[in-house]
Amino acid sequence: MSETKDSFNTEMTTSRLEAFSDGVFAIAITLLIIEIKVPSHETLKQESLMEYIIHHWPKYFAYVFAFINIGIYWVNHHYLFKFFKRTDHVFNLLNVFFLMTIAFVPYPAGILGEYIVEPEHRKSAISFFIFSMWLPAFAWLLIWLYASHEKRLTDERLSETFTKKLARLFFLSNVLYIISFLISLVNPVAGIAVSLGLTLLYLLPPMKPEYQ
Repeated sequence: MSETKDSFNTEMTTSRLEAFSDGVFAIAITLLIIEIKVPSHETLKQESLMEYIIHHWPKYFAYVFAFINIGIYWVNHHYLFKFFKRTDHVFNLLNVFFLMTIAFVPYPAGILGEYIVEPEHRKSAISFFIFSMWLPAFAWLLIWLYASHEKRLTDERLSETFTKKLARLFFLSNVLYIISFLISLVNPVAGIAVSLGLTLLYLLPPMKPEYQ
């Protein structure tokens, strides 16, 4: 009876959830490049191909910046899922919310690439993009807090110290993104510089798990 109940409460295996998530990550990353258009022959009557390529550097910047951030989330998604031993309905919905924030990134990335060099729109474009970078971090925190609470879905062998360390790290990440967003409302260049610094920081290897 207990086994039947557990099977019912587990909506799907963690491997199936990871496979679905991988598909969303792949689509989101692919959508980023769609914002960079190949110039038509009509366009090149006004400027040379090299001038066109150089002129569109903001789009390449936005593409690389967003690609790296999504890639970091993908790598860490696999890292985090090693600690989950089962799922439930709420956890699945939180993961869907996280994936929704990932799939959203190509839109503000496109706006950033289009308007970062326009003085009248630069602040809005940068602030909007940084806001989109914070959303996955917020969803990430919710997933961990829910799954790790009283080891609801996590590996029971994980030490309490490690669980709390990750929670503090994810909370700090949210605080830093919010600070970056607030700075961008006053000084957009400084705001995106802080966001770039966070991206470089997250390229570092994650913490090694600690078991009891």
